[in-house]
Amino acid sequence: MVSRQKLYNPAQLFVLSFMLLILAGCILLKMPFALQAELSWVDALFTSTSAVCVTGLAVVDTATYFTRMGQFIIMLLIQAGGIGILSFAGLFSYFLKGGSTYENQLAIGNFSNTDRMSEVFVLLRRTVYITFSIELISGIFIFFSISDQDLHFADQLFIAIFHSVSAFCNAGFSILPSGAATAGYVNNYTFQLLLAATYILGGLGFPIVVNILKYLRHVARRILGKLGKREYFFQPWVININSKINLITTLLASVFATIFIYANEYRNVLSSHDGFGKWVIAFATATTPRTAGFNSVDFAALEFSSIIFIIFLMWIGASPNSTGGGIKTSTLAVAVLNVFSLARGKDRTEVFRREISPVTIQRAFATMFLSLITIGVAIILISFFEPSKPLMDIAFECFSAYSTVGLSLNVTSSFTIGSKIILIITMFIGRVTMLSMLIAVIKKVKHLQYRYASEELTIY
Repeated sequence: MVSRQKLYNPAQLFVLSFMLLILAGCILLKMPFALQAELSWVDALFTSTSAVCVTGLAVVDTATYFTRMGQFIIMLLIQAGGIGILSFAGLFSYFLKGGSTYENQLAIGNFSNTDRMSEVFVLLRRTVYITFSIELISGIFIFFSISDQDLHFADQLFIAIFHSVSAFCNAGFSILPSGAATAGYVNNYTFQLLLAATYILGGLGFPIVVNILKYLRHVARRILGKLGKREYFFQPWVININSKINLITTLLASVFATIFIYANEYRNVLSSHDGFGKWVIAFATATTPRTAGFNSVDFAALEFSSIIFIIFLMWIGASPNSTGGGIKTSTLAVAVLNVFSLARGKDRTEVFRREISPVTIQRAFATMFLSLITIGVAIILISFFEPSKPLMDIAFECFSAYSTVGLSLNVTSSFTIGSKIILIITMFIGRVTMLSMLIAVIKKVKHLQYRYASEELTIY
């Protein structure tokens, strides 16, 4: 008898779990209790995929097509997809059975970037605790920030909960008529900043958030130790190199993008805002392309140069092990560091007195290459189905789908069935990553006990 370990590897379980969740969501969204208007199976599958893959692209208006129950189902799909169905399965196994198998821990550890098995479920428990805690706090603040909208208590509460979950999971779904750009909300700068703060935290990644909390606890202990004149011990590398690289890349990208959008759109989409409001909307517009997907402005009205820049931001995406997509900030950072190392004539990539492992560099460039191949194929196929659509619009939707962003130039709903299916596949690949899919289908070779003589190829 063939063991289950030989039948399924972690990548296969990861991909299969998302497929099953999407299928279940599609069936639920077709139920009469979830709908206020007729919805085709393709549109139901598209919506379910977009929710589970925390993308946010929509072919129908979430606010009018779905009942409160339908919107609640979408929120649950977002939550499950944001944390990851494997994480849920592992935690349920841990809590209900009092533990988990070594194989299950390996499967989860493979996707949580954890080496020691003892840390796997510690990280997963923290993931759930942090997720629900941040969503709860965010929901409370959002609830009070929209108290001037003259809403019934139940509606105000549901809007706050839905947007806190959607923001932290970087889904970009909204049950407001025009999303974050809805009248009465777009000028509510507190609401806009709360959304931005929530999706930025979600996009940092759970290990980084945990590392930041650990650092803050370390600083608090040092301060309390000094005030109480107690002995404290200095602990080096509390913020690990992974957190440092991703935090610096995220900060630089956010600051530069905000300044660019503010300067480039000052007299365009930002013209209806004044003073501080311009900076808030510029900040929201600059940070949401990195997989959040909330639209505080009409992205179809942006300057051409801004659209090109936003496509680049969407491609970068969020940080690893987060609810966001894209190639990830660490991938971009490793690629840039490697380029500078080559330019300086170094045979290794170093940063913060550490050497980046060769396998990390290989994964980074493989991720970039596979992402461009996938997006390129999607653009070509949709161009075949949509010959009348501008290439820029098609490219924008494909980058948005692959990076699980959800921003649109308002053309997705007019796509044909063939184009929608291509976007569904693109969203799915973007969420589980092409590398994971290749690992799932290609048999892994055993460790090779030999090496061939190395040769250098002409590159430039």
